Amino acid sequence: MPAIMEQPATPSPAFSSLALDPQILRAVEEAGYTEPTPIQIQAIPQVLSGRDLMAMAQTGTGKTAAFTLPLLQRLLPHANTSASPARHPIRALILAPTRELAIQVGESVEEYAKHVPLQSTVVFGGVDIRTQKPALLKGVEILVATPGRLLDHVESRNVMLNQVQVLILDEADRMLDMGFMPDLKRILTLLPKQRQTLLFSATFSDEIRKLARDFLSNPATVEVARRNAAADTVRQAVVAVSEDDKFDALCGLIRSRDAKQVLVFTRTKLTAARLARRLQRSGIPSSDIHGDRSQQERLKALDAFKDGEIIALVATDVAARGLDIDQLPLVINYELPPNPEDYIHRIGRTGRAGASGEAISLVDRDEERLLKDVEKLLKRDLPRDPAPRVAPSTPRPNKISAPTDDWFSRPYEPTSAVAATKQAEPVPAREAEPKKQVAALLRGGKL
Repeated sequence: MPAIMEQPATPSPAFSSLALDPQILRAVEEAGYTEPTPIQIQAIPQVLSGRDLMAMAQTGTGKTAAFTLPLLQRLLPHANTSASPARHPIRALILAPTRELAIQVGESVEEYAKHVPLQSTVVFGGVDIRTQKPALLKGVEILVATPGRLLDHVESRNVMLNQVQVLILDEADRMLDMGFMPDLKRILTLLPKQRQTLLFSATFSDEIRKLARDFLSNPATVEVARRNAAADTVRQAVVAVSEDDKFDALCGLIRSRDAKQVLVFTRTKLTAARLARRLQRSGIPSSDIHGDRSQQERLKALDAFKDGEIIALVATDVAARGLDIDQLPLVINYELPPNPEDYIHRIGRTGRAGASGEAISLVDRDEERLLKDVEKLLKRDLPRDPAPRVAPSTPRPNKISAPTDDWFSRPYEPTSAVAATKQAEPVPAREAEPKKQVAALLRGGKL
């Protein structure tokens, strides 16, 4: 059985006590961090020792730094400023299931490594593979990748993995959910057998534990929160509402809380796209992020959300995994996920790094079974909130009527009713007189 590292009861030490290089500590300090989180306190020494590790921590607890900081420390003996690609082979491979998570991890690696001569890059699908080739050919010590795009580069002979010393699987449970097991097995055949392997995730299923037994060698296990726990800083609630009334309830929740940022989850790409358009038409600046959107479109939507240009970002589970948004106050499940563990990931987008947050699920009768699965996973019942009192959403006027700033709040008068009213109106006398004169001329044959 792997050794289990219990969460220490002593106060958190400073980063300086974790045997990290001063240049790495300098980058940590410049990033604004003063004390390590529980997952960092326990994981960093294990990674520095060279031991395989299986780390479980709820999302938003700093697990990216928990493997990035000791990884940089371990690679420091290989750091150099040579321009020769041969001096910069890939020594660490970090695999992430989605583009967004890969980008986030890549940014963290770059931030923490800015004072040490270690090169890194990120490769993911959805963009032209040729744009990623130059950085790889220059040589990098640390490569962050999604499995499919990594194999594309392997087939194109843009990367060699025979000198990898450390393999990190981030969000390993999501990789299995997304069907990456064949790709993972193929990638493992390309790596040296003598290496350090780390598994990090917010939740771990029994399948992941089996994966760890197959891929890891006598790993230590770090668990800083009970299995499948949600952050205590997140207030969770359920609003019982019919499917037909969900949209009005969603708008009511956003407006009643005067939310400046809200992340809305749906089950399908089509629902996400339609819901974002409908919110936009209802006066709530919105955009969507899902698998059918290009990487450029995803990044544009995410940047607009972070910059406050839009209020609501509607996302599917695949696209949202790895989104890191500071101080996100509100997450709304427009639809509950089929997999209850995805609920944990969804609400983990708020209440991060000790901040408070709120997660509300709109649940209709057809979703009661999904709700029971979530509550079973959480081992508690979620409180029921009343639906917000809002006026029903009104249909969008025909394009003939040019919308004004407040046209959403005005009562909508159907075009047919307008036409009927106009038909019943008497013709003003000043308009009727010329018509009578023309008719008389026609009868007299003068026209």
